[in-house]
Amino acid sequence: MKKVITYGTFDLIHKGHIRLLKRASEYGDNLTVVLSTDEFNAEKGKKAYTSYEDRKYILEAVKYVDQVLPERSWDQKIQDVKDNDIDVFVMGDDWKGKFDFLEDYCEVVYLPRTEGISTTKIKNDLGLEDSKHWEAK
Repeated sequence: MKKVITYGTFDLIHKGHIRLLKRASEYGDNLTVVLSTDEFNAEKGKKAYTSYEDRKYILEAVKYVDQVLPERSWDQKIQDVKDNDIDVFVMGDDWKGKFDFLEDYCEVVYLPRTEGISTTKIKNDLGLEDSKHWEAK
């Protein structure tokens, strides 16, 4: 069995997320999504609109996803690849080159982003990106 892994916050799930998951799943037989926790997002200076538990619940319902694990730090990727016997690491091409260090452990693939959609765009369109006062549901 060929195993694939990808990482992200996956907040406000949209067509671009689903396309990434579909294309990532096509690189193997099993797709693991490592989902940024709310605490890790805070360390990164990000805040997801949707809680970790709800984002995990949604991802687990996506037919391309076989398992969802928590992302708690930048440094866990090598260990995740080893622990889960990963063959292919997949990320959006906005991260191109940032994870090439994983090539010592697995194949690294950067996929083109879906044009015209992003969580940032959705938040901006809804007026959420500028607000520091909204709470995650």
